[in-house]
Amino acid sequence: MRHQMYSGVKSRHSFKSHVWIRRSLFGLLAIVLLGILWSAYVYYQINRAESTVTDKADVGIILGASMWGDEPSPGLRERLEHGLKLYEDGLYQSIIVTGGLDAPGLKYTEAEGMRNYLVDAGVPEENIFLENEATSTYENLLFSQRIMREHGWSTAIIVTHDYHGTRSLEVAKTLEYENPELSITTSTVLPMVKHKSREILAYTKWTADKILIELGLK
Repeated sequence: MRHQMYSGVKSRHSFKSHVWIRRSLFGLLAIVLLGILWSAYVYYQINRAESTVTDKADVGIILGASMWGDEPSPGLRERLEHGLKLYEDGLYQSIIVTGGLDAPGLKYTEAEGMRNYLVDAGVPEENIFLENEATSTYENLLFSQRIMREHGWSTAIIVTHDYHGTRSLEVAKTLEYENPELSITTSTVLPMVKHKSREILAYTKWTADKILIELGLK
């Protein structure tokens, strides 16, 4: 009798264990599928970015990227060349370059390296305004917006790469830029598999931050 009771308890315990394992596996599978669907959605959003420039603006904002020592990296040079072309085409007369220090010990912030590049390309230094503190796209545009307000500027063209365009424009709209325009360039030097994969993660983090901002929690 005692053996039968023990066997019954053991069977019930084994059944509960199997149910728990099955539910855990289904839960894990659901999470993986949701992750795949979300990544596919974000990838679509990344790839649908388009330049939206229709008119001149008060200022161009060139978003920073990494420095290679004292010089802009090849990817950052692409953004600078694109922003320079817009400047030479007369779409804006003033430029904000934005980006903080990549690592301790570097001689220049991203903004300073960008300023130096543009000055060497013939842009008068008095037409370039530095934002030296930003460490993210959100900060790039938040701190640049403060510079715009200081100078009475209301319209801006945001200059960046195509894979970065969707998030950049969303940030600007969340910050309530006045009709923000986007001008994007396609990279020929950056490994897109790496950068688009990183952008999926960055866009996911931004989506969470955006929710917190809209709830007044950030």
